[in-house]
Amino acid sequence: MYDELKEEEIVRKVGGRFKLSTLIQKRLVQLNQGARPLIQTQESDNMSIVLKEILTDKIFLDTSDNVGLTQDTDADELKTLDFDEM
Repeated sequence: MYDELKEEEIVRKVGGRFKLSTLIQKRLVQLNQGARPLIQTQESDNMSIVLKEILTDKIFLDTSDNVGLTQDTDADELKTLDFDEM
């Protein structure tokens, strides 16, 4: 099991367990479809990548339940994500 999911910090950061689950699922779909990770990591496990992206405030769930990116994300990274596909 992923230790990050045992902590309440990640649940509070996203706004609840349901939102956390939704964010993880949607971001996993993006990564599985070829989107690049928003963090530098040697991890090959997409779940670990998603959890680190959440904990480093790279992604969030917007009001329409879509994956949003923080403002410090590069424009090149935005090109890799197709929100209309979600």
